[in-house]
Amino acid sequence: MSEKNREETRSARERLQQERDEQNVSEKRRRTLIVSAAVVGALGLAAVIGLVAANAGEDKEVDVARPAAAPSGANGKDDLAIPVGASDAPSTLTVWEDFRCPACAQFENAFRSTINKLEKAGKLKVEYHLVTIIDNNMGGSGSLNAANAAACAQDAGEFARYHDVLFKNQPPETEDLFARNSRLLDLAGKVDGLETARGFRQCVEGGLHNGWVNKSAAAFRAGRFSGTPTVLLNGEPVFPKKGSEEITPANLQKWVAAADKGKKPGTVSPSAPSSVPAASAPSA
Repeated sequence: MSEKNREETRSARERLQQERDEQNVSEKRRRTLIVSAAVVGALGLAAVIGLVAANAGEDKEVDVARPAAAPSGANGKDDLAIPVGASDAPSTLTVWEDFRCPACAQFENAFRSTINKLEKAGKLKVEYHLVTIIDNNMGGSGSLNAANAAACAQDAGEFARYHDVLFKNQPPETEDLFARNSRLLDLAGKVDGLETARGFRQCVEGGLHNGWVNKSAAAFRAGRFSGTPTVLLNGEPVFPKKGSEEITPANLQKWVAAADKGKKPGTVSPSAPSSVPAASAPSA
Protein backbone atom coordinates (compact mmCIF):
# COMPACT_ATOMS: atom_id res chain seq x y z
CA MET A 1 0.00 0.00 0.00
CA SER A 2 1.36 3.43 -0.93
CA GLU A 3 2.00 6.12 1.66
CA LYS A 4 -0.89 8.12 0.19
CA ASN A 5 -3.31 5.21 0.58
CA ARG A 6 -2.15 4.60 4.17
CA GLU A 7 -2.77 8.26 5.01
CA GLU A 8 -6.23 8.13 3.46
CA THR A 9 -7.06 4.94 5.39
CA ARG A 10 -5.81 6.46 8.65
CA SER A 11 -7.83 9.63 8.01
CA ALA A 12 -10.96 7.58 7.31
CA ARG A 13 -10.50 5.63 10.57
CA GLU A 14 -9.98 8.85 12.52
CA ARG A 15 -13.10 10.41 10.99
CA LEU A 16 -15.11 7.27 11.83
CA GLN A 17 -13.83 7.32 15.42
CA GLN A 18 -14.64 11.00 15.73
CA GLU A 19 -18.16 10.39 14.45
CA ARG A 20 -18.60 7.54 16.96
CA ASP A 21 -17.34 9.75 19.80
CA GLU A 22 -19.76 12.49 18.81
CA GLN A 23 -22.62 9.98 18.65
CA ASN A 24 -21.71 8.68 22.12
CA VAL A 25 -21.69 12.19 23.54
CA SER A 26 -25.00 12.93 21.84
CA GLU A 27 -26.54 9.71 23.12
CA LYS A 28 -25.29 10.37 26.66
CA ARG A 29 -26.75 13.88 26.55
CA ARG A 30 -30.05 12.50 25.22
CA ARG A 31 -30.25 9.93 28.03
CA THR A 32 -29.49 12.60 30.62
CA LEU A 33 -32.26 14.81 29.26
CA ILE A 34 -34.69 11.89 29.25
CA VAL A 35 -33.88 11.03 32.86
CA SER A 36 -34.16 14.68 33.93
CA ALA A 37 -37.45 15.06 32.10
CA ALA A 38 -38.72 11.86 33.63
CA VAL A 39 -37.91 13.08 37.15
CA VAL A 40 -39.55 16.44 36.58
CA GLY A 41 -42.45 14.84 34.72
CA ALA A 42 -43.01 12.28 37.45
CA LEU A 43 -42.90 14.99 40.08
CA GLY A 44 -45.31 17.10 38.06
CA LEU A 45 -47.69 14.15 37.78
CA ALA A 46 -47.19 13.48 41.46
CA ALA A 47 -48.24 17.04 42.23
CA VAL A 48 -51.46 16.47 40.30
CA ILE A 49 -52.08 13.25 42.23
CA GLY A 50 -51.50 15.13 45.47
CA LEU A 51 -53.89 17.88 44.36
CA VAL A 52 -56.64 15.38 43.66
CA ALA A 53 -56.01 13.68 47.00
CA ALA A 54 -56.18 16.92 48.94
CA ASN A 55 -59.38 18.10 47.30
CA ALA A 56 -61.05 14.70 47.51
CA GLY A 57 -60.61 14.57 51.27
CA GLU A 58 -61.66 18.15 51.94
CA ASP A 59 -65.10 17.36 53.29
CA LYS A 60 -64.00 14.76 55.83
CA GLU A 61 -63.74 15.67 59.48
CA VAL A 62 -60.50 15.10 61.37
CA ASP A 63 -60.78 14.02 64.99
CA VAL A 64 -58.58 16.34 67.07
CA ALA A 65 -60.49 16.08 70.33
CA ARG A 66 -58.16 13.52 71.92
CA PRO A 67 -54.91 14.53 73.60
CA ALA A 68 -52.13 15.51 71.21
CA ALA A 69 -48.81 14.29 72.65
CA ALA A 70 -46.11 15.97 70.55
CA PRO A 71 -42.93 13.97 69.92
CA SER A 72 -39.79 15.08 71.71
CA GLY A 73 -38.04 17.97 69.99
CA ALA A 74 -41.03 19.00 67.84
CA ASN A 75 -41.16 22.75 67.23
CA GLY A 76 -43.00 25.45 65.31
CA LYS A 77 -46.60 26.50 65.80
CA ASP A 78 -48.33 24.09 68.20
CA ASP A 79 -45.17 21.91 68.08
CA LEU A 80 -46.33 20.36 64.79
CA ALA A 81 -42.95 20.32 62.99
CA ILE A 82 -40.18 17.74 63.33
CA PRO A 83 -36.84 19.47 62.64
CA VAL A 84 -33.88 17.91 60.85
CA GLY A 85 -30.55 19.70 60.32
CA ALA A 86 -28.75 22.53 62.09
CA SER A 87 -31.28 24.67 63.96
CA ASP A 88 -29.43 27.84 62.93
CA ALA A 89 -29.16 26.99 59.23
CA PRO A 90 -29.98 30.12 57.19
CA SER A 91 -32.68 28.48 55.05
CA THR A 92 -35.68 26.35 55.99
CA LEU A 93 -37.42 23.78 53.82
CA THR A 94 -40.95 23.10 55.07
CA VAL A 95 -42.37 19.76 53.90
CA TRP A 96 -45.93 18.53 54.42
CA GLU A 97 -46.23 14.87 53.48
CA ASP A 98 -48.09 11.59 53.92
CA PHE A 99 -46.25 8.26 54.21
CA ARG A 100 -48.88 6.59 51.96
CA CYS A 101 -48.68 9.33 49.31
CA PRO A 102 -46.94 8.19 46.07
CA ALA A 103 -46.15 11.80 45.18
CA CYS A 104 -44.33 12.24 48.48
CA ALA A 105 -42.23 9.14 47.83
CA GLN A 106 -41.39 10.47 44.35
CA PHE A 107 -40.20 13.72 45.89
CA GLU A 108 -38.26 12.12 48.75
CA ASN A 109 -36.52 9.53 46.60
CA ALA A 110 -35.57 12.08 43.93
CA PHE A 111 -34.32 14.82 46.29
CA ARG A 112 -33.07 12.92 49.35
CA SER A 113 -29.36 13.07 48.55
CA THR A 114 -29.51 16.76 47.63
CA ILE A 115 -31.40 17.70 50.78
CA ASN A 116 -29.05 15.62 52.95
CA LYS A 117 -26.04 17.32 51.34
CA LEU A 118 -27.45 20.77 52.07
CA GLU A 119 -28.31 19.77 55.64
CA LYS A 120 -24.83 18.43 56.34
CA ALA A 121 -23.28 21.62 54.96
CA GLY A 122 -25.38 23.67 57.39
CA LYS A 123 -27.10 25.47 54.51
CA LEU A 124 -30.59 24.09 55.07
CA LYS A 125 -32.78 22.71 57.81
CA VAL A 126 -36.00 20.82 57.13
CA GLU A 127 -39.23 20.96 59.11
CA TYR A 128 -41.46 17.94 58.45
CA HIS A 129 -45.21 18.03 58.96
CA LEU A 130 -47.04 14.69 58.78
CA VAL A 131 -50.58 14.37 57.42
CA THR A 132 -53.19 11.71 56.58
CA ILE A 133 -54.64 12.59 53.17
CA ILE A 134 -54.64 9.03 51.79
CA ASP A 135 -56.41 7.62 54.84
CA ASN A 136 -59.10 10.27 54.36
CA ASN A 137 -59.52 9.54 50.67
CA MET A 138 -59.10 5.78 50.47
CA GLY A 139 -59.88 4.59 53.98
CA GLY A 140 -57.57 2.71 56.27
CA SER A 141 -55.10 3.97 58.84
CA GLY A 142 -51.65 3.53 57.27
CA SER A 143 -50.99 7.27 57.00
CA LEU A 144 -51.87 7.76 60.66
CA ASN A 145 -50.02 4.71 61.95
CA ALA A 146 -46.87 5.42 59.93
CA ALA A 147 -46.84 9.05 61.05
CA ASN A 148 -47.25 7.98 64.66
CA ALA A 149 -44.39 5.49 64.27
CA ALA A 150 -42.21 8.21 62.75
CA ALA A 151 -43.01 10.45 65.71
CA CYS A 152 -42.05 7.56 68.02
CA ALA A 153 -38.76 7.32 66.10
CA GLN A 154 -38.26 11.06 66.72
CA ASP A 155 -38.57 10.36 70.46
CA ALA A 156 -35.76 7.84 70.04
CA GLY A 157 -33.60 10.27 68.05
CA GLU A 158 -34.00 8.35 64.77
CA PHE A 159 -36.70 10.23 62.86
CA ALA A 160 -34.65 11.06 59.77
CA ARG A 161 -33.42 7.53 59.13
CA TYR A 162 -36.79 5.91 59.85
CA HIS A 163 -38.57 8.53 57.72
CA ASP A 164 -36.32 7.55 54.79
CA VAL A 165 -36.88 3.82 55.38
CA LEU A 166 -40.66 4.29 55.28
CA PHE A 167 -40.53 6.11 51.95
CA LYS A 168 -38.06 3.65 50.45
CA ASN A 169 -40.42 0.82 51.42
CA GLN A 170 -43.73 2.52 50.66
CA PRO A 171 -46.39 -0.03 49.64
CA PRO A 172 -48.72 0.56 46.68
CA GLU A 173 -51.25 3.26 47.48
CA THR A 174 -54.13 0.77 47.42
CA GLU A 175 -52.40 -1.63 49.84
CA ASP A 176 -52.68 -0.25 53.36
CA LEU A 177 -49.71 -2.20 54.74
CA PHE A 178 -48.63 0.64 57.02
CA ALA A 179 -51.85 0.08 58.95
CA ARG A 180 -50.11 -2.97 60.43
CA ASN A 181 -47.95 -2.08 63.39
CA SER A 182 -46.06 -5.32 62.81
CA ARG A 183 -44.94 -3.98 59.41
CA LEU A 184 -43.85 -0.66 60.91
CA LEU A 185 -41.88 -2.48 63.60
CA ASP A 186 -40.26 -4.75 61.02
CA LEU A 187 -39.09 -1.68 59.07
CA ALA A 188 -37.73 -0.20 62.28
CA GLY A 189 -35.29 -3.12 62.22
CA LYS A 190 -33.59 -1.41 59.24
CA VAL A 191 -32.51 1.43 61.56
CA ASP A 192 -29.84 0.28 63.99
CA GLY A 193 -31.08 0.33 67.56
CA LEU A 194 -34.54 1.71 66.85
CA GLU A 195 -36.59 -1.48 67.12
CA THR A 196 -35.19 -2.13 70.60
CA ALA A 197 -35.12 1.52 71.77
CA ARG A 198 -36.74 1.99 75.15
CA GLY A 199 -40.47 2.59 74.75
CA PHE A 200 -40.49 2.55 70.94
CA ARG A 201 -42.61 -0.57 70.51
CA GLN A 202 -45.10 0.57 73.15
CA CYS A 203 -45.26 4.01 71.52
CA VAL A 204 -46.06 2.48 68.12
CA GLU A 205 -48.55 -0.08 69.36
CA GLY A 206 -50.20 2.37 71.75
CA GLY A 207 -50.64 5.10 69.15
CA LEU A 208 -49.08 7.59 71.56
CA HIS A 209 -48.81 10.39 68.99
CA ASN A 210 -52.02 9.76 67.04
CA GLY A 211 -53.68 12.86 68.47
CA TRP A 212 -50.66 14.95 67.44
CA VAL A 213 -50.81 13.53 63.90
CA ASN A 214 -54.52 14.35 63.66
CA LYS A 215 -53.80 17.88 64.85
CA SER A 216 -51.14 18.22 62.15
CA ALA A 217 -53.60 16.94 59.54
CA ALA A 218 -56.14 19.55 60.69
CA ALA A 219 -53.50 22.29 60.40
CA PHE A 220 -52.74 21.15 56.85
CA ARG A 221 -56.38 21.46 55.88
CA ALA A 222 -56.74 24.80 57.61
CA GLY A 223 -53.77 26.02 55.57
CA ARG A 224 -55.65 25.16 52.37
CA PHE A 225 -52.58 23.68 50.74
CA SER A 226 -53.22 22.15 47.33
CA GLY A 227 -51.87 18.67 48.01
CA THR A 228 -48.97 16.58 49.19
CA PRO A 229 -46.13 17.01 49.11
CA THR A 230 -46.33 20.69 49.85
CA VAL A 231 -42.77 22.02 49.84
CA LEU A 232 -41.82 25.57 50.81
CA LEU A 233 -38.37 27.16 50.81
CA ASN A 234 -38.27 29.98 53.35
CA GLY A 235 -42.06 30.16 53.08
CA GLU A 236 -42.17 30.24 49.26
CA PRO A 237 -43.71 27.31 47.35
CA VAL A 238 -41.12 25.38 45.32
CA PHE A 239 -42.94 22.17 44.38
CA PRO A 240 -43.37 21.54 41.51
CA LYS A 241 -42.16 25.05 40.57
CA LYS A 242 -40.60 28.15 42.04
CA GLY A 243 -41.94 30.93 39.91
CA SER A 244 -41.35 29.82 36.33
CA GLU A 245 -38.61 27.28 37.12
CA GLU A 246 -39.28 23.57 37.62
CA ILE A 247 -37.87 22.02 40.76
CA THR A 248 -34.82 19.83 40.13
CA PRO A 249 -31.95 18.87 42.45
CA ALA A 250 -29.73 21.42 40.68
CA ASN A 251 -32.33 24.17 40.95
CA LEU A 252 -32.94 23.44 44.62
CA GLN A 253 -29.23 23.86 45.32
CA LYS A 254 -29.22 27.07 43.28
CA TRP A 255 -32.21 28.49 45.15
CA VAL A 256 -30.70 27.67 48.53
CA ALA A 257 -27.36 29.20 47.52
CA ALA A 258 -29.13 32.40 46.47
CA ALA A 259 -31.14 32.55 49.70
CA ASP A 260 -28.04 31.88 51.82
CA LYS A 261 -25.76 34.37 50.09
CA GLY A 262 -23.76 36.30 52.67
CA LYS A 263 -25.04 34.17 55.56
CA LYS A 264 -23.04 31.78 57.71
CA PRO A 265 -23.82 28.04 57.59
CA GLY A 266 -25.59 26.62 60.61
CA THR A 267 -23.64 24.65 63.19
CA VAL A 268 -26.09 24.10 66.05
CA SER A 269 -27.45 20.55 66.24
CA PRO A 270 -31.09 20.10 67.26
CA SER A 271 -31.63 19.24 70.90
CA ALA A 272 -31.35 15.51 71.52
CA PRO A 273 -34.81 14.00 72.02
CA SER A 274 -35.54 12.57 75.41
CA SER A 275 -36.32 8.88 75.79
CA VAL A 276 -39.64 7.61 74.46
CA PRO A 277 -42.38 8.15 77.05
CA ALA A 278 -44.41 5.18 78.14
CA ALA A 279 -47.44 4.64 75.92
CA SER A 280 -50.89 4.81 77.38
CA ALA A 281 -54.15 3.88 75.75
CA PRO A 282 -54.36 4.50 71.98
CA SER A 283 -55.25 8.11 71.18
CA ALA A 284 -57.08 7.36 67.96
